[in-house]
Amino acid sequence: MANGTVTNTPGGTRRSWIAIVVVVLLLMIAAGAYVELRPHRIRVSVVSPIRQTISSDITTNGKVEPIHGFEAHAPLAGTIQKVLVKEGAAVKAGQLLLVLDDSRSRADLATAQTRLKAAQAAYANLLAGGTEQELLSRRSELQKATTERDAAERQLAALQRLLQNGAATADEVSAASDRLARAKADLTQLQSQVRYSPLELQHSQEEIDAAKASIQLAEEVLRSCNVTAPFDGTVYFIPVRAGSFANVGDLLLQEANLSELQVRAFVDEPEIGHLALGESVRITWDALPGQSWQGVVTSLPSTVVARGSRVVGEVLCKLDNSNRLLLPNVDVNTTIIVGSTQDAITVPREAVREDSGHNFVYLLKDGHLHRQDVKLGITNLTRVEVLSGVSQGDVIAVQSFSPSPMAEGVEVKVVENPV
Repeated sequence: MANGTVTNTPGGTRRSWIAIVVVVLLLMIAAGAYVELRPHRIRVSVVSPIRQTISSDITTNGKVEPIHGFEAHAPLAGTIQKVLVKEGAAVKAGQLLLVLDDSRSRADLATAQTRLKAAQAAYANLLAGGTEQELLSRRSELQKATTERDAAERQLAALQRLLQNGAATADEVSAASDRLARAKADLTQLQSQVRYSPLELQHSQEEIDAAKASIQLAEEVLRSCNVTAPFDGTVYFIPVRAGSFANVGDLLLQEANLSELQVRAFVDEPEIGHLALGESVRITWDALPGQSWQGVVTSLPSTVVARGSRVVGEVLCKLDNSNRLLLPNVDVNTTIIVGSTQDAITVPREAVREDSGHNFVYLLKDGHLHRQDVKLGITNLTRVEVLSGVSQGDVIAVQSFSPSPMAEGVEVKVVENPV
């Protein structure tokens, strides 16, 4: 009978064997993965904490500047007559360094002095009532008015006597009396007449003050035509030469005390909060490999400024340059030590992990990992200070060389040079 009969065809048998092979392969792959990835044993490298001095620093760039510096600029346009020193020369305070053509400044001084004399003469004339000619004219007018008054007094007196004898009339006496009154009024007006107003006097005084200021300015410019050293130091830059022309404000020379310099360091904004006065500074210069200079922070940033693509605060660092090898205006490498601890317990930075704001390490005990919270101190590029949580003899896992990550309770095998 056809019903109930099972027939095995060659195609069905082949498909069954393929399915069996696939299942076996999948089981083998899963078993291998399980063996490889099982968390009970992983390979790790370990370290022990060590005691050492650890420092945290900020590394940036900076520019060297003089602390006690002097720059001479041309006070007026003119020719450089003499340059009496060379770059690098040590000079003494008061020593003549450079001479400018001062003919123009001498002419300006003479003009200012003439202006002062004229202003002083005008002021004196104003107080006296005018010029000599005006004074002579005024005295003549006063004399004439006095003579008129005296004549009017005599005439009135004579007519009054004649009136008593009947030889003069009352109208004649009245007319003489009016004449005397006019003469007295004219004389009084001349005597009380002021030849200047308060505004004129103020203007005249201002002219004197302006002339004195012009003289003072001309004298200062004349003195600055002879450039002298304000202190003992070194002339380190002279951009001009004898016979060249300088415009107003052009730099003539620079002098400084090169034994003490400062560096203007440019610290990125996120690191400014680590700065403090008195922190140690180490300076290196690419032009002199192997040389270094020590200094301290003397001024903290008061603001931040854009410097290219960076936002920085400017820090001033005083340094000792007694060997005089470092030069002003050069670019240097600046390392600011923002923290330092001696005899600190430290571990590599990669041994410390962070979870939800808590720092921890994995201690190795009895062949297993145990999570240990730690409190950190100073951190630099390679190591970190551990304030609490580990001791010097502890063994700390650093890195896993197995696919499985490190975790609490995992069994480990310590490897030194994993393949």
